[in-house]
Amino acid sequence: YGHSNQLRQARAMGDYLIVGVHTDEEIAKHKGPPVFTQEERYKMVQAIKWVDEIAPGAPYVTTLETLDKYSCDFCVHGDDITLTIDGKDTYEEVKTAGRYRECKRTQGVSTTDLVGRMLLMTKAHHSNIDEDLDYRKHTDNFGKGPKGHSPWTGVSQFLQTSQKIIQFASGKEPQPGDTIIYVAGAFDLFHIGHVDFLEKVHQLAEKPYIIAGLHFDQEVNRYKGKNYPIMNIHERTLSVLACRYVSEVVIGAPYAVTADLLDHFRVTLVCHGMTEVVPDKDGSDPYEEPKRRGIFQLVDSGSDLTTDLIVQRIIKNRLEFEARNQKKEAKELAVLEAMRRLEEEKQ
Repeated sequence: YGHSNQLRQARAMGDYLIVGVHTDEEIAKHKGPPVFTQEERYKMVQAIKWVDEIAPGAPYVTTLETLDKYSCDFCVHGDDITLTIDGKDTYEEVKTAGRYRECKRTQGVSTTDLVGRMLLMTKAHHSNIDEDLDYRKHTDNFGKGPKGHSPWTGVSQFLQTSQKIIQFASGKEPQPGDTIIYVAGAFDLFHIGHVDFLEKVHQLAEKPYIIAGLHFDQEVNRYKGKNYPIMNIHERTLSVLACRYVSEVVIGAPYAVTADLLDHFRVTLVCHGMTEVVPDKDGSDPYEEPKRRGIFQLVDSGSDLTTDLIVQRIIKNRLEFEARNQKKEAKELAVLEAMRRLEEEKQ
């Protein structure tokens, strides 16, 4: 939602927004291994409602040649400086030419912050097995301090305002002839799996009006387990509102899809993905009422990406990173030891 907010601000500065997305190779070279593949990121960015077009494989350093190639008057970036691997400002050329604008960074969130929250989770937290103490060591500098807390097990720094919700909301009421479709869930770490699902739901009607019900953190914690959700209800609200397929969000929707909810929003269809439906606290089916009315439909998104899998990707990247470092340190120690022995032999 931090990226979405940046794109929202950029779009407000002009008439047409083209978003350059880097390849996996470029990101790995300058920043480290990406969590999502370039194809996932292309689709994710295209699904944000303020984006008119994407430029796949955009160069890491933005030049005047790039701006001219896409007929852009200027480019926009957040107020945090980005540097190349050799420490140069990636926007130096366009700044000098006066074709650079800046937007405010969203306070209280960053990719590093979200990675930190995920690294706080042990293997046991997302696979329901006995706690593996090996994973304890990953609560390192990424996972400590005020920025590293999971919103449910700790404190998120993000502070929601009504103004921010208004900026993200479409503000459009359902029109006569619209098919009002209701979907519900955690929508945690809003990702390509969610986008694929919402796109498929959007295709079910000629004039779809999709309402997404977001469960409160406590509810998500009940059915997902310890350390979930990773993003709190306010963060998840903005993430979902930024999606072009969503018309409205119910903040803190009830877990059971009740007759009152269906009547209040005049819902004509209720959809759920292929993931498991956990029973309500009393053991009942949360979709009992829409099923009774014959308006419930399972939708296969065609994507197998889940929040759990993203957490596993993060931990895998971290383990590989640590293994590489340990190997490097062992090699350096071996070289130092060999040099010390040579010195001793000379003496």
